[in-house]
Amino acid sequence: MEIDNEKLKLSILMPVFNEGINLKTMLHILRATIDIPHEVLVVYDTIDDDSIPAVAAVQRHYPGLRAIHNQRGRGVANAIRSGVAAARADIILVIAADDIGPVLAVDEMIALMDQGCDLVSATRYAHGGRVFGGSPISRLFSRTANKLFYWLSGFSLTDATVGIKMFRRDIFHKLNLESRPIGWLIAFEIAIKAQLLHLNIGEVPIVSINRFYGGKSSFKPGPWIMEYSKWFVKGLIQIYASGAWRSRASLNIPKRLSEARKR
Repeated sequence: MEIDNEKLKLSILMPVFNEGINLKTMLHILRATIDIPHEVLVVYDTIDDDSIPAVAAVQRHYPGLRAIHNQRGRGVANAIRSGVAAARADIILVIAADDIGPVLAVDEMIALMDQGCDLVSATRYAHGGRVFGGSPISRLFSRTANKLFYWLSGFSLTDATVGIKMFRRDIFHKLNLESRPIGWLIAFEIAIKAQLLHLNIGEVPIVSINRFYGGKSSFKPGPWIMEYSKWFVKGLIQIYASGAWRSRASLNIPKRLSEARKR
C-alpha cells in the first residue's frame, strides 16, 4: 500500500552496494523510529546486489519502501542523483545503510527544515557528535581534513564531508554537482556549493556507529584521499575567490543546543 504523495513529508535515500546484512537492521529501525509520513528509496547499482532481497523481505510490511535501480553509472553520487529523480517528497534525507546512529537525529533535522533551512548536515565533530567503528585511517583522515577545512575556509559546517544530509529537492539541481563518483565525495561538494550559494544551513550532532552489524567497507585510501584532497583545494579556491572566507556563515543548530550555550 503506497502513501499518498500529498501526505509525504520525507524521502529517505540509501545508496547501497551489497548491504543486505546491514539493510535488514536499518529498515526495521527506520520503520520503528520515523513517525512522519515518509518513503524509503534503496538505490542499488547492479541487479545481483544482495540488498534487493532484503528490501523484498519487508516491502509488503513497509508502505513507501522501494528499490531503485541506479542506471546512471556506479557510485554514491549517481545513486543519489537517481534517488532524487525518483523521490516524491519535498524534503530528502541521504543516509548510509551501515550507520544506524544518524537515524536518531532525524527529528531534529526535520525541525530545522521546518524552521526554514534549505540544507541540514550532520556533524560527528561538534555539539556532542561522536564517531565509532569504521577504518582507523578513514576516521583520522576525516577528522583532520574537516578541522582544517573548517578553520581555513571560514565556513560554518564543522563536518563538511559527512554523507548524512537533508535538503529540499528543488535546490539539488541548483548545486550543479560535478565531482567524480568516488566514495561519498559528493557530500563534500554539496556542503561547499550550498554555502557558496548562501543557502540557509543547519547542523545537527550525530553519534555515528559505522558498520556496527558487519559487512565490508569499500574504503580505498589512495583514490579517496586523492579525490578529497582535490576538492579540499578546489573548495578553498572557490571560497577565497567569492570572498566568503571573510566571515563565517551563520548556522542553525537544534534549539536545545542554543539554550545550553546560554546557560
